[in-house]
Amino acid sequence: MSPRGDFCSFLDNLAGRTIVRLTCDELCPQILPGLSVAERSLKMKSQAHLTISSASATALILLSFLSLASAAPIPQLTLAPRTHDGSFQSTNWSGYAVTGPSGSVSDAKGSWTVPAIQGSCPSTNQYSSFWVGIDGFSSGTVEQTGTDSDCQNGAPTYYAWYEFYPHPAFLINGLTITPGDHITAEASFNGRSFTVTITDTTTSKSFSTSAKVHSAQRSSAEWIAEAPSSSGGILPLADFGTVSFSACTAMVSGTSGTIGSFGSSVQVITMVSNSGAVKAQPSSLSGNGDSFSVTWKSSGP
Repeated sequence: MSPRGDFCSFLDNLAGRTIVRLTCDELCPQILPGLSVAERSLKMKSQAHLTISSASATALILLSFLSLASAAPIPQLTLAPRTHDGSFQSTNWSGYAVTGPSGSVSDAKGSWTVPAIQGSCPSTNQYSSFWVGIDGFSSGTVEQTGTDSDCQNGAPTYYAWYEFYPHPAFLINGLTITPGDHITAEASFNGRSFTVTITDTTTSKSFSTSAKVHSAQRSSAEWIAEAPSSSGGILPLADFGTVSFSACTAMVSGTSGTIGSFGSSVQVITMVSNSGAVKAQPSSLSGNGDSFSVTWKSSGP
């Protein structure tokens, strides 16, 4: 069997078509030539929680990482006191969150257009993820689905995925993602389990799956552009130009509304580097409160 076949069989036996979002360079360098770009680029997603600081104080975030060979440690998160204006800085997230009491969030939904990688890919791999989900802003789980626009081995690559962190992320093989595709995604809770649904309305292809996440707090809904992470830390953010989110709604404590309708519960998040330089800048919300954009500024980290 080819090296790629051996590797995929190993993953099949391990996790039933699971591909952990871990850079293959960290796993099996000898089999890299046999892997597809998508298999290489489905790196570990550590967006199970937000690496974040408030606008007035820096938060210490203790990231937990998935490992192909061992169970993930229990996520830990510490936030600085929140500022009254709902402004936050993060080293891995940019976008918006709506927060509520534990157990209050039951749905998050939104759409975006898959952004194309800008210019030529650099020699080093870079990554960018776009997703809708529940939890992660102030808790240690995330129930989410989205797409990636990455630079892998000097070439752009695009794909869809879902994750019920702390379980590993899965590549959605049934969706072929192309720049410019219009994506609609939803994460919901029905009282017993979470369901994530992602639809490429350009191709009329859709995927949905459900799972129980017993430790989920259901305390936030998010619409995020992210710099994913590997076991070595936050990865360089690929230049995606600008991504536009629209039709963004949530259900909190039984009330459904746009992001903007939740007032003081709305948190706007700006991605910054360790030195404080802006990596990805979110815009203000649209007049009706359901749309915004995120613009790439630098790769970081």
